[in-house]
Amino acid sequence: MATLRAPILLSAAGFALCLGLMALPVTQATPAAAATYAKTTSAPKTKAAKAMPAPINAAQEDVKMAEAYLNSMGTLKARFVQTDNTGHQLAGDFLLKRPGRMRFEYDAPVTDFIVADGTFVHYYDGQMQQQSSAPISKTLANFFLQPKISLSEALRVDEIRREKNDTMLILTLSQVKDPLSGNLSLVFDRNAKTGALQLNRWRIVDPQGLITEVALSDIEAGIRLSNDQFHYYDPKRGRPKYN
Repeated sequence: MATLRAPILLSAAGFALCLGLMALPVTQATPAAAATYAKTTSAPKTKAAKAMPAPINAAQEDVKMAEAYLNSMGTLKARFVQTDNTGHQLAGDFLLKRPGRMRFEYDAPVTDFIVADGTFVHYYDGQMQQQSSAPISKTLANFFLQPKISLSEALRVDEIRREKNDTMLILTLSQVKDPLSGNLSLVFDRNAKTGALQLNRWRIVDPQGLITEVALSDIEAGIRLSNDQFHYYDPKRGRPKYN
């Protein structure tokens, strides 16, 4: 089981953006990203209408909106489905309390879990009954958990596109210093009228081209979450109950 989940968050050799992400200046999309956006974004297709490229300013605005949305996330609770490159799926509960805290709790019979307590990310392999830990800053989770999420520093936006009649926004990002190390795609539900966003899923492609996707559902944002829900516990001593 460790080969399926632990590398997503704890492998320093993996793409250093996991749940964490990447970058480009908020006020200026890269030329390549803007060009891709213009090619892939269009008005709803009909037999009588031609595809109308969106202006480059729209690409810049989408990046700005995505960054603002990500930084606005304080607390979040959701169900998740994780799909690996073979199509194998696992489901469970996802909790987020920014900055610094998150929890992935897999449904039974899987006993693995991942928790960030504000300082470290802990991964428990239920099959091996072993714990692995690493500083948050050294894991892929750092992107979501850092106090300020930036799309304009260590990361760059390689592609920006809208789909489903502008109701879905997809940003594909890579590391500036090592663009061949893989990429991360963030998929947002988008209100076509207001531009408001909600995170729908993220997709990680590693250097070997293997894909892992995490899709969210039943999302509750801005709810009260106790710090106790983000403590590491030793399962051998009993599993705590959370309300």
